[in-house]
Amino acid sequence: MKEVWVFNGAGGRFPSAVFEGRAEAQDWITKNALTGVLTKYPVGISVYEWAQENGQFSVTKVQRTSSAFIQNFSSAAQEHDHFENGIAQ
Repeated sequence: MKEVWVFNGAGGRFPSAVFEGRAEAQDWITKNALTGVLTKYPVGISVYEWAQENGQFSVTKVQRTSSAFIQNFSSAAQEHDHFENGIAQ
């Protein structure tokens, strides 16, 4: 499955960068001394569906199928790194 690495800066509402590779993302974060989270996302499938397909999440309540729930869904099972001032924590 194709994947990308997305950086969300601390306090930001939207991603500030998307990279094809983790190393290039980490280099950019370090070079700019950024604070935030770098997360691997699957391409062509929502995280909601990806988490279900990979056994990371199951729909057990009706409210978990609502638009509001799906559009805000994220998964701690996604590979991710936290950075503070460009340094991985």
